[in-house]
Parts: sequence; structure tokens; C-alpha cells
Amino acid sequence: MSFCDRLDARARKTGSLLCVGLDPHTADLPEPTGAAALAFCRRLVQATSDVALAYKPNAAFFEALGPEGVDALHTLIAEIPDDIPVILDVKRGDIASTATAYAHAAFQQAGADAVTLNGWMGVDAIAPFARNPNQGVFVLARTSNPGAAALQELTLADGSRRVYEALVDEAQHWSEHNNLGFVVGATAPGALAAVRQRAPDAWILSPGVGAQGADMAKAMAAGCREDGLGLLVSVGRGISRADDPGAAARALVEQMKDRPHRETSPIDALEAEVAQGLLDVGCVKFGAFTLKSGLVSPLYIDLRRLASSPRLLAQVARLYARILADLRYDHLGALPYAGLPIGSAVSLCTRRSMIYPRKETKAYGTKVNIEGVYVAGDAVVLIDDLATTGLSSLEALTKLRGAGLIVRDAVVLIDRQSGGPENLAAEGVTLHAVFTLETLLGRWSESGAVTPDQVAAVQAFLEETRK
Repeated sequence: MSFCDRLDARARKTGSLLCVGLDPHTADLPEPTGAAALAFCRRLVQATSDVALAYKPNAAFFEALGPEGVDALHTLIAEIPDDIPVILDVKRGDIASTATAYAHAAFQQAGADAVTLNGWMGVDAIAPFARNPNQGVFVLARTSNPGAAALQELTLADGSRRVYEALVDEAQHWSEHNNLGFVVGATAPGALAAVRQRAPDAWILSPGVGAQGADMAKAMAAGCREDGLGLLVSVGRGISRADDPGAAARALVEQMKDRPHRETSPIDALEAEVAQGLLDVGCVKFGAFTLKSGLVSPLYIDLRRLASSPRLLAQVARLYARILADLRYDHLGALPYAGLPIGSAVSLCTRRSMIYPRKETKAYGTKVNIEGVYVAGDAVVLIDDLATTGLSSLEALTKLRGAGLIVRDAVVLIDRQSGGPENLAAEGVTLHAVFTLETLLGRWSESGAVTPDQVAAVQAFLEETRK
């Protein structure tokens, strides 16, 4: 069971999203010793173990007490029931042998199940901690402190996203083991919602409720997954300094039981934004257009225009990545020409290799008809902009299979519903589409972006092509 699977199981068992902070501030101790810190935290664990989804001891408060404090931390973690995950709050951020040593200290020496990490040095700072599926990592994204916005909410030069959003997009590819989540402060519900949209399945550790003044209801509305899970609400002093810590914890969990379950998933929100974006950048035109198949369509979709809209292209790549996550392949096989910029964006998004069949065999140099690095027997998933009859995909399929490559799947942004899935299925290829044309028409009609006459014309065309 991966670390995030453990969180899912514990959350369903307890009905709780509460992460209890174990922070032995010296002001709360009768004396600044490891023994006093251990007694303080033991009391909290005994009072809350029935409702705690996880515990989060902050290493700094133990380390400040010297070797005795570190020993107290190790003893505390060993005493916490095995079915309750322990997240060691250390916020490490280094690379190479140093990161490996930190990982050994957190997991082997301290015995933690997960750690908080600073990801601003990139994957090199995270990889040593994420190698074991049973051990989790929470990467700092948008922290809860008042000064966080000054840097973390800066907008990138291309205007596409904020700094913390760029980190979340990048960090989702740093582990393949379902053991990576993010730290996003409950004090920034807008950031919680943005991270949830970008990482719809991830667990988010969210400090700030209680002493920092964050609103738990707003945090849950913004940060919970579609299934009502996925958010670890971290509370420290709000429990530890209560007259009855157990009662305080149970009261918080009772509030959590009223958490909202999303009617629309975050990925649907992304789909809606992309659907509107296709109209806004002129990828869709209405009129009379002769297609490659010879059919005359009342609608023309020109997804080559995506190359001139980096933000929309990046959003499209994320939608492809969601489909690709469930497929087995070695390379993306982008189809010239419209599929090439999409394939490149998807390759950058997923960090997967891309190759592409040429329209014509190269008449000079290497004289190859498939560009990129591959070996016979590799699996390739076709990447194209849209599917009409599937003819373009079939042409590429012949070249790729002729080179000894295995092709089982094709992914497109739009299925025009003109026979593409059936024609590809006859060749042993399953077509996966982000949208069907009818789905897009429905979205555009609901938003008032297209006229009833335009919708009727396209629907009549679809009916005619299905005869």
C-alpha cells in the first residue's frame, strides 16, 4: 500500500481529515527537557488517537532541546499506533548525498512515514525521499505565513501561472509511486483551490486552522477532492492548548463531517476553461469547410492555432496527461503537423519521450521516416489534434508498425464523431478523446458562446455522417 493509499484508508476508517500537530513549544513545557516534550506529546496522542488521521511532529522543537530532545522525538514516533501515519515536519531542501542522508535520518533513524520538503531545488531535492512507495513527501507549494505571497504568488513572465502553480505542475512528475503531496496553507483558500485544480488527486497538507486564524470550512470547500478526501487539515496549538485536547480534536472532526462533496470535479473546470479557450483563440470556425475526407462540414477546427497560445496549449497538455496516466507506452508518437506542438507540450508536461513519423521520407542525411530515439518493440501512443475518420492516424500507424513499434492507443483533443474510433478499432487501436464534438457543442451552447442555428447545423452534419 502506497503512502497516499494509507491516508485514504485511514480517512475512510475515521471519517477524519485532522492532522494533529505535535509541537512542544518550550512555553508549554514545565521545563525545557526531552522528557517534558515527550510527556507533552504523549498526552496529545492519547487524547486524540481515535480521531487523528495523521500526526505531524515538528522536528525543530525537539532538536532545540539537544540530543535528549531528538531521542524524545524518536521515542514518540515509535509509540504512535502503526495505523496512524506520522509526517515529520522538517522542510528539508538539499540535493545529492546530503538529501540522501536527510532521508535516512527521517525514515530509518526517526521512523517517520512522511516528511515535508522544500522543492525549490527541483526533483534532485525530492527524489531521495520518494523512492519508497510506503514513504510520503509533502512539497511546499503555497505556505501559510503572511509573507508567502510576496514570492510564491508572483506571476511568470509569460503570464500563464503563478510561481507556486508552476512548482505544482512540475512536482507532480517527481514520483511515480502515489506518495507525493503538497503543503498549501489554509490561510490562502484561493491557492488551495488552484492547487486542487492542478492536482485533482493529490493529498494536500494544509496548516493554518486554529492559531493562525484560517477558516476550516473555506479550506475544505477549496481543497477537498471530489470524493471529499485529499485534504489534511493540520491543527497544533488549537488542540494542544485547549483545556481538553481530546474534546477539541473531536469537535474539529465533527465540523469536518459536513464538508462539501464537489458537484463538479476540478478537471471538469479545466475542461470548461479549455473549451472556452478554443473559441477565444479562433480554433473553431463556423461556415462551410471541405475536410481531408472530402466531407463538407459546417464547422472547422484548426488546432494548429494552439501553438500561438502557450497558456491554452499547456492546459491542453494537462488534459492529455490525465488520459495518458492510465496507458502503457514508451513514447509519444506525435502526428505531423498539428500534432507536433501538442505532442511537444505533452512531452514536457509528462516528461515522456516523443518521436514522430515524417510526412515524407527524408531524402538526405539519415534518410529516416521516423524521427527520434526508439528501438523495435517499444510501445507508442499516437498523439494528434483531432480525429475525423482516423485516416491520418492510420497513415502514421503503418509507418510506426513498419518500424517494429507497438501501437495500441491514440489520444486526441477532439473526436469529430465521424467514424474515427471505429476505423482505428478495426486496426487494433483504441481512440481516447478529451472531448467529443457533441460535448463541446453542449458546453458552448450552455454558455451562450454559439447560436442555436450553429448547433443545429453541426448536429445535422453529425447525423448525416453516421448514416
